[in-house]
Amino acid sequence: MMEVKPNGIIVTVRLIRSFEHHNVRPVVFKNIDPNQTVSSFKNTVLTDIKKRTGLPPPVKNYDYDTLKIQHQAHGAKSNDPIINTERDEELILQDHRTLAESNVRTETELSFFKRMDYIKYKENPHLS
Repeated sequence: MMEVKPNGIIVTVRLIRSFEHHNVRPVVFKNIDPNQTVSSFKNTVLTDIKKRTGLPPPVKNYDYDTLKIQHQAHGAKSNDPIINTERDEELILQDHRTLAESNVRTETELSFFKRMDYIKYKENPHLS
């Protein structure tokens, strides 16, 4: 049985395998400690997705390295269906900060992707 944390939050992580092909898989994480570091949460996600059934191997084994806030409850959504390409300095999470310090709260939607793919997508945002 899973230990219930008194201040645990629910976070949806959008695993972006391919920006061009719009290959996105949402995964919900419940009971997340907002006081853990972003680096620790990344490790949790990477470990968890390798064990999940229903995710294809290319999604499970991809080199995800960057988390960015995509959307928060009661907030405006981006016009881009794949990822919010604006305000990177503010919305890309820094590994040494905690989720709480990074403004991640319950019902936050995070995008998890490979930074080099994101940079290429920003330079030429198109779908195949």
